[in-house]
Amino acid sequence: MGSITEKAKKILAKIEENFEIFRVSEKAKRIEEISDLISEAYSHNDVHSASKLLIEQTSLKKEVNKWENLKKEVEGLISLSEEGEKLEDIGILQEIEKNLNLIEQKLNTYEIEKFFDPLIDNTNCFVNIHPGAGGVESCDWAQMLLRMYTRFFEKKGFNYEIVDLLPDDVAGIKDATIYVQGEYAFGYLKPETGIHRLVRISPFDASKRRHTSFAAVHVIPEIKDDDQIVIDPSEIKIETFRASGKGGQHVNKTESAVRVTHIPTGLVVTIQNERSQAQNKELAMKILKSKLYEIREREKREKIEEVSGEKKDISWGNQIRSYILHPYNSVKDHRTGIETTNTSSVLDGEIDIFINAYIKWDYLNKSK
Repeated sequence: MGSITEKAKKILAKIEENFEIFRVSEKAKRIEEISDLISEAYSHNDVHSASKLLIEQTSLKKEVNKWENLKKEVEGLISLSEEGEKLEDIGILQEIEKNLNLIEQKLNTYEIEKFFDPLIDNTNCFVNIHPGAGGVESCDWAQMLLRMYTRFFEKKGFNYEIVDLLPDDVAGIKDATIYVQGEYAFGYLKPETGIHRLVRISPFDASKRRHTSFAAVHVIPEIKDDDQIVIDPSEIKIETFRASGKGGQHVNKTESAVRVTHIPTGLVVTIQNERSQAQNKELAMKILKSKLYEIREREKREKIEEVSGEKKDISWGNQIRSYILHPYNSVKDHRTGIETTNTSSVLDGEIDIFINAYIKWDYLNKSK
């Protein structure tokens, strides 16, 4: 049992190492600096600057507190384990080991964040799910993915709202957009962008034949600073219409649904939930700005790829992940090679193994 204290001290050393990697002390100093800058901004009636600084300060406080609390927790467990070893109290030491295992899991999750870009990855995001060709089969698969992701958000502690949902006439969904809020929400979810392939015995086929379905997932970051993307009002067309749905007092009575079209790019954003028309318009504009930002960043990447000679073709044939439910059980990520046979767990939101592996893989590839 003497190894419990040693184990705790190794975890503490790892945490202290991460204090350096994540520059926790520097960020704590920055929090103090921001307090003075906020006071100065308010003294000059610069509410915009003060608001931006408050957002930065809140984000830094969360990160600093996260690491400091983890460190204090382990330091407390070291003291308890040393006392437990003196008293040879097996029960206490077993409980401490359980807590240390949980802390290790938490630490492994936190360490993934060192691969993130704090300016882009630490943002909220929008997740869009759209079925491919295949009618009801693909629409049902899209709904299965929607369920998988909402379960993942709940386990991750992310807040989410389905801001647009278009049900299929038979089963599943024709389209869904989810607004996800949480620390590093975009960083964790951006690996999910791509084509997801399902192979199974169709529940809609009387002959019980095997079917292959596809659905596309697209993740875009929410733009924090509206100054990054400025939209000329003359370049957009805003239409209102009655929301479609399963019923309810607002359906087919008020024109609360909003469709915003960006004329130069042809981008269309439609929001038709139970919000007011004004709220739907505000949300649609927010999504449009995020999409325009993504286009701008993609164009930058394509220029780099053109110069470097790299070009990645994105098509239905290049799925990022396959979910096989027949004739065997397997979920495999084709980018990293990570595979599991526990398909039910994956479809219930346990997708960390794929996301974490991709984040590391992508970081290492970009570093080459």
